[in-house]
Amino acid sequence: MPDVVASRQNQQNQQKQQIVKTEMQDTNGEEAVTSNVTENMEVDGSIEIPPSKATVLRGHESEVFICAWNPTTDLLASGSGDSTARIWDMSDNSSSPNQLVLRHCIQKGGTEVPSNKDVTSLDWNCDGTLLATGSYDGYARIWTTDGRLASTLGQHKGPIFALKWNKRGNYILSAGVDKTTIIWDAASGQCTQQFSFHSAPALDVDWQTNTSFASCSTDQCIHVCKLSVDKPIKSFQGHTNEVNAIKWDPQGNLLASCSDDMTLKIWSMKQETCVHDLQAHSKEIYTIKWSPTGPGTPNPNMNLILASASFDSTVRLWDVDHGACIHTLTKHTEPVYSVAFSPDGKFLASGSFDKCVHIWSTQSGQLVHSYKGTGGIFEVCWNSRGDKVGASASDGSVFVLDLRKL
Repeated sequence: MPDVVASRQNQQNQQKQQIVKTEMQDTNGEEAVTSNVTENMEVDGSIEIPPSKATVLRGHESEVFICAWNPTTDLLASGSGDSTARIWDMSDNSSSPNQLVLRHCIQKGGTEVPSNKDVTSLDWNCDGTLLATGSYDGYARIWTTDGRLASTLGQHKGPIFALKWNKRGNYILSAGVDKTTIIWDAASGQCTQQFSFHSAPALDVDWQTNTSFASCSTDQCIHVCKLSVDKPIKSFQGHTNEVNAIKWDPQGNLLASCSDDMTLKIWSMKQETCVHDLQAHSKEIYTIKWSPTGPGTPNPNMNLILASASFDSTVRLWDVDHGACIHTLTKHTEPVYSVAFSPDGKFLASGSFDKCVHIWSTQSGQLVHSYKGTGGIFEVCWNSRGDKVGASASDGSVFVLDLRKL
């Protein structure tokens, strides 16, 4: 088994053991309480989100690695180690919303059996009509909003780590442990082009345009590729350890990358070396997000900023024009796995293995709201209206924070 899979599974197992240990301590060995009760936090009472504003969604039987809101409706999708994705309908604000279970099965002896593999990536298409999922079973799948399996995309040899729809919605891009990235035709489910330029597992992909994209890998390299072109149109080197995530800015001009080498780098198609080499984190940087602000966004009068989340338990906000750190957000006490900007760019949600979701003002860097769940947080996401934050956790819970009446 490739090192990256082994190390990530080992990491997850250690986290699972830690969580079980913590829950046993919390409950004196009795069964852990799984209701809306939250543990006390050392934050200002007015900042703490009350349990009445949190809907806890239970159903997953293993850790929930990822969640994502439908861009047009209040459907929240989640992907788990129980080999299912689920679609939760949060539109009527019910305390026990309807859930669709998307079972990831494989053919064995002519019958469908559960794959027993993690669902590690998912993405809605732009108009919210289809959900794509990527699994450790090596298949990508396309589902309708009513939970029907529309296509199974089989070409990768091993786990899929990332997948993304392009804006037009005609192609899906995936990255796998087999060192390749694939552009799929969404309508036919066929592989349009497979790119084999990395020398180790591909960890993340991000579209630049409807036909060009960047990919990163444990091989420390970043490649920019284009449909119908048989070589990378650009390659970036400079990281000294695996590159965990890459993201194009809203205009597709600058590419941000983050790595286990503890640095964040900004790249431009116009030059070979990085534009900025941002060194401030003291441990691995797991993920990054650009704000939906600045030129070419719905919020053009606000500055473009970049958020980075690290295993050093901090989140940093960066002014990319000047290559300067604007704010260091320090309330988390464990690795931070996820950050997400509100649609207006005024707030940032962060989720950590300390079980907390924090919501910050991007302008002042102040903590505005805080909620402590029952498991380590893998993912946080905002709905398109900016009034709900979804989160998924290591104990199998998914929860939604309703910010409308806070």
